[in-house]
Amino acid sequence: MARPRKPLLSTDRIVEAARALVDAEGLAAVSTRRLAAELGVSGPSLYNHFRTKDEILEAVADSVSGQVDLSMFQDGRNWRTALHDWAVSYRAALRDHPNIVPVLARGPGRRPAALRLADAVYGAMVEAGWPPAHATSIGALMRYFIMGSALGSFAGGFVDDASAYDPADYPHLGQAHLLSDRQEKIDERAFETGLTALLDGLARQYEQVRRTV
Repeated sequence: MARPRKPLLSTDRIVEAARALVDAEGLAAVSTRRLAAELGVSGPSLYNHFRTKDEILEAVADSVSGQVDLSMFQDGRNWRTALHDWAVSYRAALRDHPNIVPVLARGPGRRPAALRLADAVYGAMVEAGWPPAHATSIGALMRYFIMGSALGSFAGGFVDDASAYDPADYPHLGQAHLLSDRQEKIDERAFETGLTALLDGLARQYEQVRRTV
C-alpha cells in the first residue's frame, strides 16, 4: 500500500505548527484557516482535535511549559538552588517563545504541564519546610518575576540614536543609546541580579519561619 504523501494530522502536529506561527508572527497570526493552510489540510479537519483557536493557543502555551526543567525538585538540590535553577530554565523557555507569554500569564487553568510545574514548585517548598501559605506565595512571587522578565527587554527598549537623549533633558542617559547593542548581556545580568536578591530575601524569611515552627 502506498504511503500517504503528507503526514497524518495529529494534535502534536497542529501544536507544532501553531507554535511556529506564534513565534514568527505573534498571537494575532493564528487562525484555523491559516493553520489549515500551513498544514496542507482543510479547515474543518482541525476541529477533530481542537474545538476553538483558544484551545490551540492553550495547547501551545502548555507545550512551552513542558519545556521547563523540573528535575531540580527531585534530585536532592536544596530549595534555594532548586528555585534558582528552575527560574533559569523557565526564563529560557519563555525567552525562546516570548509571544506566547500573554497566554501563559493567565495562569495554568487546566493545562497539564503548567499544573505539573505548579505542583512541583509548591511540593518542593512544603517538603523543604515552608508552611503551605508561604509555599503558595513563593510560587506566585517566582511566577511574577519570571513572567515579567520575559514580557520585554529593558535594554532593547532604548533606541540606538544618541540624539534621543539630549543631556539637557536626560543628564544621566548619555550612554543609553548603547544599551540595545548589549541587550542580551544586560538583560541576563539584570535577571540574575534580581533573582539573587529575591532568593536572598526568601532565605532570610526561611530562617525566621523555621525559628517559629
